[in-house]
Amino acid sequence: MRQGLGTQLRHLIDLLDGAVSAAYEEAGIDYRPRYTPVMRALEGSQPHTISQIAEAAGITQPAATQTVALMIKEGLLDASPGATDARQKVIRLGARGRKLLPQLRICWQATRAAADSLDGDMPYPLSDALAAAITALHSKPFGERIRTARAAITKETS
Repeated sequence: MRQGLGTQLRHLIDLLDGAVSAAYEEAGIDYRPRYTPVMRALEGSQPHTISQIAEAAGITQPAATQTVALMIKEGLLDASPGATDARQKVIRLGARGRKLLPQLRICWQATRAAADSLDGDMPYPLSDALAAAITALHSKPFGERIRTARAAITKETS
């Protein structure tokens, strides 16, 4: 029996993230792969709000908030009140984050090369298939597709 799409995607993420985590560990870096989009958004040394990080990283605001909080606890990031609105946090790389950047950039280059290698071993690039799937889901969300399918199945069985 063929596994469902969600099961396949979780398995793919496990395979990819496990290898990337191991690569950081082999490089002697205590770092989680989930931090990378935030680090990449901040690596230019410009401080960002959580909203700006979420947009630049291509993640949701709740995911950015949660990830930033973890990274602050680990000393990778610093937060300060906004200049015009003290309720707004301004996030920047912390001392530990700045110190790790050169090592992280090497890991990111190696990961990109490995991803390119994987794309080259496939009948069509995985990165292109994922980009196409994301575009299609922005056009017609998966929830809408499920509701349409359920309505069709209900109509057929009644």
